[in-house]
Amino acid sequence: MLKFLFIAFGLTLPIWLNAQIKGVVFGTDGTNKDPIYGAQLKLLGNRRTVSTDSEGRFELILPKDLPDTLVVSAMGYSNDTVIVTRDDRFIALNIVLVSNRVLPEVRLTFRKGTHGISKLKTLHIEELTSGELRKAACCNLSESFETNASVDVNITDAVSGAKKIQLMGLDGVYTQIQMENIPYLRGLESSFGMNSIPGTWIESIQITKGTGNVVNGFESMAGLINLELKKPQEMERFFANAYLNAFGRAELNLNAGHKLSEKWSTGWLAHASGMFGEVDNNGDGFRDMPMGNLVSFMNRWAMQGKHMEAQFGINAYLDEKSGGQLGYKHGKASNLYGVYMKSTHVDVYAKTGFFLKNQRNSIGVVYNLKYQALNAHFGTRPFSGDEKRGYVNAIYDGVLKNTDHKVKFGSSVVYTDINQRADTLNADRTEWIPGVFAEYSFVGARLSLVSGLRYDVHNLFGAQFSPRLHLKYTVHELTDIRATIGKGWRVPNYLIDNISLLASSKPWVSVSSLLPEVSWNTGISWVQELKLFKRKSSLVVDYYYTQFTNQLLVDRDANLDAVVFKNLDGSSFSHSAQAEWSVEPIKNLEVRFAYKYLDVRATYGGLLQQQVMIPKQRGLVHIGYISRNKRWEYNLTASIYGRSRLPGEKQFSNPYPIINAQVLYIVKRWEWYLGGENLTNFKQRNAIVDPQNPFGAAFDATEIWGPVMGINGYVGVRYAIKKK
Repeated sequence: MLKFLFIAFGLTLPIWLNAQIKGVVFGTDGTNKDPIYGAQLKLLGNRRTVSTDSEGRFELILPKDLPDTLVVSAMGYSNDTVIVTRDDRFIALNIVLVSNRVLPEVRLTFRKGTHGISKLKTLHIEELTSGELRKAACCNLSESFETNASVDVNITDAVSGAKKIQLMGLDGVYTQIQMENIPYLRGLESSFGMNSIPGTWIESIQITKGTGNVVNGFESMAGLINLELKKPQEMERFFANAYLNAFGRAELNLNAGHKLSEKWSTGWLAHASGMFGEVDNNGDGFRDMPMGNLVSFMNRWAMQGKHMEAQFGINAYLDEKSGGQLGYKHGKASNLYGVYMKSTHVDVYAKTGFFLKNQRNSIGVVYNLKYQALNAHFGTRPFSGDEKRGYVNAIYDGVLKNTDHKVKFGSSVVYTDINQRADTLNADRTEWIPGVFAEYSFVGARLSLVSGLRYDVHNLFGAQFSPRLHLKYTVHELTDIRATIGKGWRVPNYLIDNISLLASSKPWVSVSSLLPEVSWNTGISWVQELKLFKRKSSLVVDYYYTQFTNQLLVDRDANLDAVVFKNLDGSSFSHSAQAEWSVEPIKNLEVRFAYKYLDVRATYGGLLQQQVMIPKQRGLVHIGYISRNKRWEYNLTASIYGRSRLPGEKQFSNPYPIINAQVLYIVKRWEWYLGGENLTNFKQRNAIVDPQNPFGAAFDATEIWGPVMGINGYVGVRYAIKKK
């Protein structure tokens, strides 16, 4: 089927092909030359106008009537004009505007979209900006996707508060999470680490569906999520955020950025939060959310020179929580069922970049060292682990002839020493994974592609070859089609990946022999920009298919009295289809509709069945309004989750709705917000099986498919002193 689509795609190229010019707009002050974001390019005769993106790039469909005059303008620069003729079709322009310092200052106001698909990127990348994140409480990373349909965040059990993401219906371990292109939230921090990144640290989030670039590694099997944090040279001089909710959760965030010289900048980010209320809204005698506290800290440094750039920093957090039956206190002897988790994390990173050949080519090196420790227990079932990790990635980024043809190649090394013990099982392992990669990118008038190859050698499991291909075709200036195919793989950490399953009395049956998980992902997406109500609108439709050639399955059907880990013996796949429509019916009112269908199946209990706890359908409606004076912001998000299969034959959950809303008031440097979550007050009934006998054979707190906490209200305030 995919081969047929590519053949049909190629045969129809001549039909779609129209005259087009593209290029980059630079600005210069006589010394430096930098791309200009938001430069305007207008054809005087046709009156067609486009703007440049953050890299200064633009694409412009030419009219039939030529020649025409193209006027290029940007604030702070003198205008330039280019006469466009029929001979200029399909060419690439490099336009340089000269700074005009004698002009009086003019300020233009532009409201950039907070959510959307990056139009000029070859890969299907969905970006959430800081404006999108503040539409909800967004206290940490796990709460940053509340207005997003692509990523689902689910709690994994009814006692620990652990959360995991799902992309395309697949567990979060198959999505590579990075912090500014450095691997993050993997290994021992995969289950509880999402709470350690405050939303106020995040500048933007990029969500890539399908396998990502080979430069970023081999583990992006379902997709890649990259977190861009606030940059020292751009962040506020001082920022504070305080938050309090009805369940007794409070937090404080403090950020500060300082420019020390023309080259050096530093930034400080600090977070402290705690859950002080003992809440049991469903009346089962267990805390709905564990009590405890979290302290996170990050210090960042950035240096920008003429021929070199560098960043380095340190990130550390301590997270301690206790849950279980009401009245339980860790460290005090009692007959109560208790859950306790203590995570300690320290990592240091550095990134260096060197520019070559008039800054067209560069060499970059990324370094990261991490230490993670986790000690926990679920009743009488203990877990302990520690992890030491080292990561180096060296990349050459070059241009062939012109910027239409680019290459990247390099080498990476991953070292991991991880020790895990749960009950009587252990999974200690030391890994060395050296790898090499090469990537070629082409950006044409219509067609662009990114093709890459990786070759990695695991000291325990041998070599893996990972090819990947991404294509984008511009049918029209308002229509883009993307396609992707690629391979990803990972070595599972089955104890920490499934730590929440310790919240039951079911014993674990370990896998006979651990093997790498391998999958192939193919996908296609269509992005259409529209004009409705004389305003911009967009429609995005995508479909992705992931097939596993090997997978470590958690079989909860073959033996309902045990949790069985086994290698794939049969089929395992995921079909994911999503449609999203955004429209602005009136000025400052944004409405977004989304629908997602998931068919995720694997062989369980000898039968090909839908995977448990994954809703087959989800719908989302988001409404956001900004008042004319920009003082008030109103946001409402409603989601409907379809039914999920539960362990056992012919058992399914019920569909349920979730509604969140928030009001934000802005006055000078202050932002005050008031919101509510789960306004329908939906709670899963009987979230815990046999809660009266937590040490009995029937106890199980892991069959969670919906929220266990009811309606929640919160208030907060932000204060910022921005850089001049």
